[in-house]
Amino acid sequence: MASIARVHALSGQRALYLTTLAVPLTGWVVHAISLHRKLAAARRKLADRRDPLTGLLGRDGYTTRARQITDRYGDNALVVFVDLDHFKEINDGPGGHAAGDCVLAATAQRLTDWAGSRGAVGRLGGDEFAVTVRIAPARRELRLAQLVTLLAQPIQVDGGALVDVAASVGAASPDVLGTTDLSVLQRAADAAMYAGKHTGRAVLADRSHATVPSINGRRAGRPGTHTLGAAA
Repeated sequence: MASIARVHALSGQRALYLTTLAVPLTGWVVHAISLHRKLAAARRKLADRRDPLTGLLGRDGYTTRARQITDRYGDNALVVFVDLDHFKEINDGPGGHAAGDCVLAATAQRLTDWAGSRGAVGRLGGDEFAVTVRIAPARRELRLAQLVTLLAQPIQVDGGALVDVAASVGAASPDVLGTTDLSVLQRAADAAMYAGKHTGRAVLADRSHATVPSINGRRAGRPGTHTLGAAA
């Protein structure tokens, strides 16, 4: 009987010990779940954030959407980088920054129209834009030529004046580069865009463009390469 009593006592002590441990563990689990939800909500809020001038996705939101497109469509995906030519001259011209803002907003609308509702269009900063869209390989050259033509149309600014504009365009595709890694595709598109600067034509990256030295997924020397970003 005494042995049975000791067993019951030990069992009771063990149960109390486990219960004592479980209370703080439960608290940590609840805290961890709450923290995870808050972080997830913060990421969603950041991804949904729009550029106030153009209404385009910001860098983080664009990166999230672009990765979804490249992962889903693979060889039929196309990553495009766009940089406005001589934009500083527009900002420094008679219309000033107001004219520059009109050009940026109009360019954003043109990119959105070209990409369609299922494409991802983002403003990376300044006069730099990125687009990721589904385009079959057989239609790439035609669609890129259409984009260059579209971006070269004069833009009406405040006061009714027309501003001549042009853009440099570089593109990269998974089937040519052999990867769907967005950072590699962006690096190659950026290098291809620079290679075709002021030529009036879009350049489709080959594997050599993906080996250009880069920082944070951008060609070394480009604005913004000195800081980390989600697209890196």
